[in-house]
Amino acid sequence: MTPLPSLAVIIPTLNAAAGLSGTLNGLPSDVQTIVVDGGSTDATLEIAKAAGVEILKAAPGRGGQLRAGAGVATANWLLFLHADTRLDDPALDALQAHIADEGQTGTAAVFGFKLDDRAWQARLLEIGVRLRVALLALPYGDQGLLIHRRLYDEIGGFAPLPLMEDVDLVRRLGRRRLRLLPGHALTSAARWHRRGWLQQSLLNLRCLALYFLGASPERIARLYGR
Repeated sequence: MTPLPSLAVIIPTLNAAAGLSGTLNGLPSDVQTIVVDGGSTDATLEIAKAAGVEILKAAPGRGGQLRAGAGVATANWLLFLHADTRLDDPALDALQAHIADEGQTGTAAVFGFKLDDRAWQARLLEIGVRLRVALLALPYGDQGLLIHRRLYDEIGGFAPLPLMEDVDLVRRLGRRRLRLLPGHALTSAARWHRRGWLQQSLLNLRCLALYFLGASPERIARLYGR
């Protein structure tokens, strides 16, 4: 794949050592990579330093970390990616085609959701995510977000929220300005293993319902365990 010098990849971290190496190793060469750390106490910063990426420290809270990373990025295109998520080859090809198309600067893009687990529960969850995106135009941050700087600034960027920052931003984007690209964002299933497939999925649904009912992101973050 040819280098993408017009792309900045922004990765928020907080004790993300388990997945960060895979995420960083899966990125294209010659892009601006910014790890925004919220106070990790594990090997996250050592991994980022060894990879030679830019490191920015910020208060914990994914929305604020993403906003801080966007604030120092110098590229025209921004890719927001979770620390336990990497793009597969079809997604990387689609990313390159998207940013090469000057007509796409007014649209943001996400990728298909896929878990790094062979369990049937993972496939069922992936189907549920596809339905949510198709029916509600509501992808989560673990599907990545590719957006031009001009559009990002136009909609006000990420709000400094501790949780639901992804839902907040895509709602401001709206269905008309959102594209689902080919390929997948391959995400760690660790949190489903930690809490249980059903328990984690129900917690995610509960948090989303509370958000739409008007609960504060701070309250939702406490429920989620952030």
